This record gives sequence, structure tokens and C-alpha cells, in this order.
Amino acid sequence: MSSVTTLDEGVLAAYLQANVPGFKGPLSASKFPGGQSNPTFKIDADSGTYVLRRQPPGKLLKSAHAVDREYRVLAALRDTDVPVAEVYHLCEDPAVIGSMFYLMEYCDGNVYWNPVLGEIDDPSTRGAMYDQMARTLASIHSVDLEAAGLADYGRPGNYFERQVGRWSSQYRASELEKIGSMDRLISYLEANLPADDGQVTLVHGDFRLDNVMYAQDNSRLIAVLDWELSTIGHPCADLAYQCMGMRLPASEQQKMAPGGLGGLDLQSLGLPSEQEYIASYCQYRGIDRIDNWNFFLAFSFFRLAAIAQGVAKRASQGNASNASAGEVGDMVAPLAEMGLEIIA
Repeated sequence: MSSVTTLDEGVLAAYLQANVPGFKGPLSASKFPGGQSNPTFKIDADSGTYVLRRQPPGKLLKSAHAVDREYRVLAALRDTDVPVAEVYHLCEDPAVIGSMFYLMEYCDGNVYWNPVLGEIDDPSTRGAMYDQMARTLASIHSVDLEAAGLADYGRPGNYFERQVGRWSSQYRASELEKIGSMDRLISYLEANLPADDGQVTLVHGDFRLDNVMYAQDNSRLIAVLDWELSTIGHPCADLAYQCMGMRLPASEQQKMAPGGLGGLDLQSLGLPSEQEYIASYCQYRGIDRIDNWNFFLAFSFFRLAAIAQGVAKRASQGNASNASAGEVGDMVAPLAEMGLEIIA
């Protein structure tokens, strides 16, 4: 039997051998630590090493855990400048392991959780790694949607209006108690939506340090991970989301996101300031500046708080994919308060 943390290895091996060219069992599956949304497994088989991403079993919120969308965007990006793992097969039949899943290439590189990059001794290497993130984010936002077959991957225009509506609905569906700061933040965002400026790009939806992988020597960024929340939208949503993560207090290890860079001497660490990071991104995108920055940042705090509430709701129902999921609910109010501070 398969569960959140285990897979029926015999059933899975037989299925993959019948459906993936070159795949050969038997196999062993081990769940990667971390990750709150779609459980991810390392698959060691006779034919090599792979990664499997699945939906969590159980009743799911509408549009959440869309591993089929992840599969589609990864396949579409294969021939672009965006570094991604190769995908091999999407299984939409939940009867095989209990939920929809896909199989992809195992990339052997480094993933870092803490934005300080304390494992890296050389400050210049840290700075170069952040520069690669800015370049990669710009490359995501520069993908030709028509050429990649992604023109219908989301609805163009009015992105923030739709996103505020979507995440407000997701939040209300997951609400376990009234949180005043979250209510006030939602009210502000609904009342202060920026005019649509016509920017329509692919957006990753969860772009941050621990969702990218570097080569073993950290010389280049080799893969962007976790595309579950990707869509067509406004590029500043991604940029603000990453900068929000960098603003989180460095002293606090978050339950759902690593500690941030707030309050640190970034220059001595070799890390860019928020303004320097934005400038690098703008240079790679070929644009002059970012307007409505405070709104984008406040929206990012709101969205992360809404995601945290969804994780807490799943934990209360007993089907979260991580043991610490129940504690994630404690993040909702502080995140909403940080969003309110930006607009104050």
C-alpha cells in the first residue's frame, strides 16, 4: 500500500517498466525531507535514479497540488534558457499509487535552505550565486509563451486581481480561526490593486533559494524546482516573493521557509541588498525599474500566509506531508503583520 510517506514499490516498478521507455525495476523509494505540498521521492532503480512527485492522498482543495501542471511546464521548458529537470512520464490514474504523479530526471547538485549561504566560505561565490538566481528569474520571465506552447497556461491580464481573489478564497476555505491582521491585509489588497500594466509572462510562483539547484561546485544554477504554483501572470509576483523571503528575520528559522536576511550586514556576507538584487534582475530583463513595489511585497506576505494556513488545515485533517505542518499555522499572523508594516 502507498501512503503519504511510502509507496508500493512493487506496483510502481511494474507500472513504470510498462510505461517509461528504458525504465527497469526493481526499485526502492525514499521520501525527500522538507516540502509541505507535493510529496517528493527519490527512486533508485536498476535503470538509474529518478525523482517522483505526487499529489498527497486525501481530499484536496480545488486547483491545489496540480502535479499535471508541473509536468506540463517542465516539458515545455526543455528547449528554453530556463534550467529544469527532464520529465519522463505523467500518470493521471490515482489507482496506481493513490494519487496522480510524474517521474523526472534526478539532478545531482546542491540545494541550500538558508539564504545566508553559510555553507559557502567565499563571499564572492555567494554573490555570484545570487546573481545567477536573478539571471534565472529573468530568463523565466523572458520565455516566449507561444513558442513554448504555454500561451494558454493561465489567463493573461488582471493577474493581481485574480490572485488576491484566489488566495483569499483558499485562505477562507482553510481558516481555522479569525486572524485580524490577515483580514486587514486582504482588505488593503482588494482596495489598492494596481492598474494592469500589460506585463504577461510565465511566473514560477515559489521562486526562492531552496527551490533552485546549483552544480556540485556551485559554478552554475542547474535546475529550478517545484513548479506547482506556476502560471501565466505578472513577473513582479515572483520578484517580490523572493525579496519577501530575504526580508524575513534572519534570527528565526521559519517552519515553512528558511530564515531570511533581515537585520544582517549583507555587504560583509557578499550578498546583494534588495535594491541591488532588483537592479540585477532589471538589467537581465532589459527594463528600467519596478513600480508599485510595496503592493507587490505586501501581496507576497499575504500569499505565503494563505499557503501556511492551507498547510495547517491539512495538518488538522491528518493528511499533511510533513511532521511539522501543524506548527506552520503559527506563521500566519506574523506574516500578515509584516505585510501590514510594509504598507503602513
